[in-house]
Amino acid sequence: MRIFGREPALWLALVAVVVKLGAAFGLSVSPEQQALINAAAAAGVGLVVALVVHDGRGAAVLGLVQAALALAVGYGLHWSADQQAVALSAVAALVAMWTRTQVTAPVPAVRQLPPIPAVRE
Repeated sequence: MRIFGREPALWLALVAVVVKLGAAFGLSVSPEQQALINAAAAAGVGLVVALVVHDGRGAAVLGLVQAALALAVGYGLHWSADQQAVALSAVAALVAMWTRTQVTAPVPAVRQLPPIPAVRE
């Protein structure tokens, strides 16, 4: 899969270098915040890859939301662990509802069973 003619890993490396370059030249970003930015970028690229290859979209969306939430908490969002878990659970439920509309069962919903033979006494 290619993004703008290059491999996704190349773009992620570019994001990491730009963040480090910014930090080196005065951008106030701690090492933890750099890691969070890189994690969010990786989740975003993972989502793009999943959308392009049409596989694993739900997992990619959940990963992106989780990374975005971690980034938000790293930058000062004051949510407790319980609040974060509830938010991620809501997103998981929404993804599951969407996934259900995209998936078909390998067997029909109603199958004809063979007739049961009569029992003779």
